[in-house]
Amino acid sequence: QVQLVEPGGGLVQAGGSLRLSCAASGSIFSINAMAWYRQGPGKQRELVASIISGGSTNYADAVKGRFTISRDNAKNTVHLQMNSLKPEDTAVYYCNVKASTIMTPIVGAIYWGQGTQVTVSS
Repeated sequence: QVQLVEPGGGLVQAGGSLRLSCAASGSIFSINAMAWYRQGPGKQRELVASIISGGSTNYADAVKGRFTISRDNAKNTVHLQMNSLKPEDTAVYYCNVKASTIMTPIVGAIYWGQGTQVTVSS
Protein backbone atom coordinates (compact mmCIF):
# COMPACT_ATOMS: atom_id res chain seq x y z
CA GLN A 1 0.00 0.00 0.00
CA VAL A 2 0.92 3.66 0.26
CA GLN A 3 3.02 4.89 3.16
CA LEU A 4 3.96 8.42 4.13
CA VAL A 5 7.13 9.43 5.95
CA GLU A 6 7.27 12.85 7.60
CA PRO A 7 10.65 14.14 8.72
CA GLY A 8 11.14 17.79 9.61
CA GLY A 9 9.43 18.51 12.90
CA GLY A 10 11.11 20.07 15.87
CA LEU A 11 11.38 22.99 18.25
CA VAL A 12 11.70 26.55 17.01
CA GLN A 13 11.42 30.00 18.55
CA ALA A 14 8.62 32.36 17.65
CA GLY A 15 9.40 34.20 14.45
CA GLY A 16 11.55 31.39 13.18
CA SER A 17 11.11 29.00 10.30
CA LEU A 18 10.76 25.29 9.81
CA ARG A 19 10.36 23.08 6.78
CA LEU A 20 8.33 19.89 6.82
CA SER A 21 8.56 17.20 4.19
CA CYS A 22 6.47 14.18 3.38
CA ALA A 23 7.49 11.45 0.98
CA ALA A 24 5.00 8.95 -0.33
CA SER A 25 6.10 5.47 -1.26
CA GLY A 26 4.61 2.12 -2.06
CA SER A 27 2.28 0.91 -4.76
CA ILE A 28 1.50 4.37 -6.08
CA PHE A 29 -0.08 4.85 -9.45
CA SER A 30 -0.79 8.54 -9.18
CA ILE A 31 -1.19 11.25 -6.58
CA ASN A 32 -4.14 13.54 -7.01
CA ALA A 33 -3.68 15.88 -4.08
CA MET A 34 -1.43 16.43 -1.10
CA ALA A 35 -2.09 18.36 2.06
CA TRP A 36 -0.95 19.17 5.55
CA TYR A 37 -3.20 18.99 8.59
CA ARG A 38 -2.41 19.78 12.18
CA GLN A 39 -3.83 19.04 15.59
CA GLY A 40 -2.91 21.22 18.54
CA PRO A 41 -3.27 20.26 22.21
CA GLY A 42 -6.93 19.81 23.04
CA LYS A 43 -7.97 20.76 19.53
CA GLN A 44 -9.45 18.99 16.56
CA ARG A 45 -7.45 18.24 13.48
CA GLU A 46 -7.62 21.04 10.93
CA LEU A 47 -6.53 21.57 7.37
CA VAL A 48 -3.46 23.78 7.07
CA ALA A 49 -2.72 23.75 3.35
CA SER A 50 -3.38 21.67 0.28
CA ILE A 51 -2.13 21.40 -3.26
CA ILE A 52 -3.72 19.57 -6.17
CA SER A 53 -2.20 18.04 -9.27
CA GLY A 54 -2.63 21.21 -11.29
CA GLY A 55 -0.63 23.18 -8.76
CA SER A 56 -3.45 25.16 -7.19
CA THR A 57 -3.04 25.74 -3.47
CA ASN A 58 -5.29 26.54 -0.55
CA TYR A 59 -4.37 27.75 2.91
CA ALA A 60 -6.09 28.13 6.21
CA ASP A 61 -6.60 31.76 7.13
CA ALA A 62 -4.40 31.37 10.17
CA VAL A 63 -1.34 30.49 8.09
CA LYS A 64 -1.95 32.42 4.90
CA GLY A 65 1.03 34.57 4.02
CA ARG A 66 3.33 32.65 6.35
CA PHE A 67 3.21 29.05 5.13
CA THR A 68 3.90 27.73 1.65
CA ILE A 69 3.00 24.28 0.39
CA SER A 70 4.81 22.79 -2.58
CA ARG A 71 5.23 19.41 -4.21
CA ASP A 72 7.81 17.49 -6.17
CA ASN A 73 5.84 15.21 -8.43
CA ALA A 74 8.89 13.24 -9.53
CA LYS A 75 9.66 12.30 -5.94
CA ASN A 76 6.06 12.01 -4.70
CA THR A 77 6.95 14.53 -2.03
CA VAL A 78 5.15 17.47 -0.50
CA HIS A 79 6.75 20.23 1.56
CA LEU A 80 5.46 22.81 3.98
CA GLN A 81 7.65 25.84 4.47
CA MET A 82 6.62 27.55 7.69
CA ASN A 83 7.84 31.09 8.29
CA SER A 84 7.11 33.64 11.00
CA LEU A 85 6.05 30.86 13.31
CA LYS A 86 3.84 31.64 16.28
CA PRO A 87 3.24 29.70 19.49
CA GLU A 88 -0.27 28.94 18.29
CA ASP A 89 1.26 26.98 15.41
CA THR A 90 2.34 24.36 17.93
CA ALA A 91 0.74 21.09 16.92
CA VAL A 92 1.27 17.66 15.50
CA TYR A 93 1.41 18.07 11.74
CA TYR A 94 0.08 15.31 9.53
CA CYS A 95 0.77 14.72 5.88
CA ASN A 96 -2.29 13.76 3.88
CA VAL A 97 -2.29 12.31 0.38
CA LYS A 98 -5.02 11.34 -2.01
CA ALA A 99 -3.59 8.68 -4.27
CA SER A 100 -4.49 5.70 -6.39
CA THR A 101 -2.57 2.44 -6.33
CA ILE A 102 -1.41 0.20 -9.11
CA MET A 103 -4.01 -2.32 -8.04
CA THR A 104 -6.82 0.21 -8.31
CA PRO A 105 -5.39 2.96 -10.51
CA ILE A 106 -8.67 4.75 -11.10
CA VAL A 107 -10.01 4.87 -7.57
CA GLY A 108 -8.26 7.24 -5.21
CA ALA A 109 -7.98 6.85 -1.47
CA ILE A 110 -6.80 8.95 1.46
CA TYR A 111 -3.56 8.16 3.27
CA TRP A 112 -2.15 9.71 6.43
CA GLY A 113 1.36 10.16 7.70
CA GLN A 114 2.32 9.31 11.27
CA GLY A 115 2.50 12.95 12.31
CA THR A 116 5.42 15.09 13.38
CA GLN A 117 5.55 17.41 16.38
CA VAL A 118 6.15 21.10 15.80
CA THR A 119 6.66 23.21 18.90
CA VAL A 120 7.01 26.98 18.76
CA SER A 121 8.31 28.64 21.90
CA SER A 122 7.95 32.26 22.97
